[in-house]
Amino acid sequence: MIVRRPSCPPLGTAGGGPWSVLGSGAERDDEEADVTRLHVFDMDGTLLRGAATVELSRHLGTYDVANAVEQAWLRKEISDLDFWDRVLPLWADATEAELDAAFAAAAWIGGVQEVFADIAARGEHSAVISQSPHFFVRRLEGWGAHRTFGAGVVPGGRSSTDLLLTAQHKVDITAALLDELGIEEAGCVAYGDSTSDVLLFERLRHTVGVNPAPVLRDRAAVVYDGQDLREAYALGRGLLDGASAANRS
Repeated sequence: MIVRRPSCPPLGTAGGGPWSVLGSGAERDDEEADVTRLHVFDMDGTLLRGAATVELSRHLGTYDVANAVEQAWLRKEISDLDFWDRVLPLWADATEAELDAAFAAAAWIGGVQEVFADIAARGEHSAVISQSPHFFVRRLEGWGAHRTFGAGVVPGGRSSTDLLLTAQHKVDITAALLDELGIEEAGCVAYGDSTSDVLLFERLRHTVGVNPAPVLRDRAAVVYDGQDLREAYALGRGLLDGASAANRS
């Protein structure tokens, strides 16, 4: 389904970076003159079927508690800080090997690694920006994501507002990446599913809702319902290719 939207204002420069949230991955090589496109992915609900916190706890044996906290947060019964204060202690004793295993066993949508590989093969860039812990999100770099960003919380650690990633951070980080890579807004496409993606979808022209919530479905340029990222990615490429063809005509 294609949803027509009015023209959006261009992205501005990111305000106030660097961020307290964590990011990592390969920075731009100035010789990469052919890099013309950026693909920005949400993680929970987009690349991952569900929430990283629940997937971690499922593997570490604390699923019931974590799921109850997740549901309370979704019902807006607890704040973001309350959420992290309740779940971070659940992973306090987790080893890196256990975190690796939880990541590998998580319920990923199909084709994630293949999509990252195709983006890289074309000389383009991929970034994952998530409100989930960066210690989990950054493992997607091992699957081919070029850059990853997430909350700066750690297992058993503290939580504070300066460690959390917000919906506005998604806009600011995307704007900074576009500036760093020398890519115009027309060369960027975002993929997301929920309220945390609303601001980014309102600012970008090329957006793909992946099994999106109603609030995002109406804001997406195109919508994908299914379980294979390669199909959602094909829609995103269609938006970019259509814009390129229009510019050439």
